[in-house]
Amino acid sequence: MVNGSTELVAIVGSPIAQVKSPENFNRWFEGNALNRVMLPIDISAQALSSFIDTLRGWQNLRGCVVTIPYKQQVVEHLDELSERASALRSVNVIRREADGRLIGDNVDGEGFLNAGRQQGFDAKGKRALVIGAGGVGSAIAYSLCQAGVSALSLSDVSHERVEALAQLLRSAFPELPVSTRVDSLSAFDLIANASPVGMGDSGELPLPQALLQSLPASAHVADVVTAPEITPLLALAKARGCSIQTGPQMALAQAGNLGHFMGATALVL
Repeated sequence: MVNGSTELVAIVGSPIAQVKSPENFNRWFEGNALNRVMLPIDISAQALSSFIDTLRGWQNLRGCVVTIPYKQQVVEHLDELSERASALRSVNVIRREADGRLIGDNVDGEGFLNAGRQQGFDAKGKRALVIGAGGVGSAIAYSLCQAGVSALSLSDVSHERVEALAQLLRSAFPELPVSTRVDSLSAFDLIANASPVGMGDSGELPLPQALLQSLPASAHVADVVTAPEITPLLALAKARGCSIQTGPQMALAQAGNLGHFMGATALVL
């Protein structure tokens, strides 16, 4: 029951109806007898700046999860960024300090890695392909580099976007081979779809069928799309004998990192 002493956390984006974070957080709060609640907030782009300013004085708010389309836009309004959020110019969680200062981080990549570990996959020393160089794909690629992959390849429909991400990663991790050319999947240990391809009932695949014919059964295949849970890519991978990792698994694994950064939950939900 919400009362005058309830502490709040929020998830901010537009649209917001599809997000699963309120269910995950509120279930954890209730199960641990905490007087906290997560609120979904659908904010217009025109109101984003004033909303962020309002957070500074919102004294019973621990912080916010940030989702599409505002992960990049909020960066300029915050007081401090983590190293990875600063490098990526993207934030998906904000912590409000007691003095009203707002600190931003991006834990999309850590959620992805945590989900992989829960499925028995360790990225260290592996060869990885990340499809999608947007906000989520960039965060996953950055965290894979931090986790010690031996080589990273990137793919995106936008040549400019994928080259910009490749250059960022080459600068941050100069010893790591980063490629934007993919001729075969046979050498990869991890294929991660971080694009929206496969969402809903589209039936689309994020790579050409001809290229997917080279998918090895030894690969771990992951998708960030949450609906459907088993995307066309994951269905194909499962049929090939690959281990798979779903979008909902990443979302649940990420929730602990988001809440921990805000001081609202334990590290692992």
